Amino acid sequence: MVPHRAERAGPRPLGPIRRVVRDNGVVTESSAALRSARAASDVLAAAVDQARVAAVETAGDPQLVGEHLGAVPEPVTPATDDVPADALGEVVTHTFASTLPGYVGWHWAVTLARVPGEDTVTVDEVVLLPGDSALLAPAWVPWHERLRPGDLSVGDVLPSTEDDPRLVPAYTVDDDSADDAEGSVVAFELGLGRERVMSREGRAEAVGRWTAGEFGPASSMARHAPGPCVTCGFWLPLAGSLRQSVGACGNAYAPADGRVVTADYGCGAHSQATLVVDEAVEVVNTARYDTADFDVLSD
Repeated sequence: MVPHRAERAGPRPLGPIRRVVRDNGVVTESSAALRSARAASDVLAAAVDQARVAAVETAGDPQLVGEHLGAVPEPVTPATDDVPADALGEVVTHTFASTLPGYVGWHWAVTLARVPGEDTVTVDEVVLLPGDSALLAPAWVPWHERLRPGDLSVGDVLPSTEDDPRLVPAYTVDDDSADDAEGSVVAFELGLGRERVMSREGRAEAVGRWTAGEFGPASSMARHAPGPCVTCGFWLPLAGSLRQSVGACGNAYAPADGRVVTADYGCGAHSQATLVVDEAVEVVNTARYDTADFDVLSD
């Protein structure tokens, strides 16, 4: 019997139904395949109890598997055109609410499969998946992107990558210390020395970081200093292209002793710092007695 609407009594017009029915009333192969596929999907969709058992087995506790949320057929695509899709069987995924603590908005997904011509329903996989309202962890960030200055501790090894923009092959450097005549630096990097040296980008990044740091011109110490480091006798400028920008402090009493400081940084231990006397003060080296007045002593 072909289902039809009640309000349409009488002969049915020729349409899509006639395309799937032969003149002799035999159902064509396309309609048979559609009915078989629908039957297979119904069998998988009705296997709610089997899907729940699989979810409970994975969860470890029946209380962690909630109500049944529905079943969705999964598309099955053959690897080649030589294999028909219906030969691969049917796949349906059942979803159950999750009551697992800490997983609000997640659900259990149980995928069932059925081989064509077989009545047995098998469990393909059981997974816990997040929903639209699930609380998810932040996206994973590679270690070299989440590493921050100060994270390296004793015994840690921080290898540099081949594409590190801060480093370039030594033979390609044209503005580093090898060209600094004042520094009297021998360009051994061009021969058998270091394989890689800092690139222009790497040096600019370092100067920018030092300038914005504790020993840069914007620090409170530098703003109250009597003069910049570039005019201090304890200033030890770096060699190479950074000579005019940064250097090391060699004053044991300075807060930046042994640190890299910018040329416009400064502190109170500047070599040219002096005390300015506002007015002359008499220095008395011997005892003085005031005889202009006297005290009256009485019994």
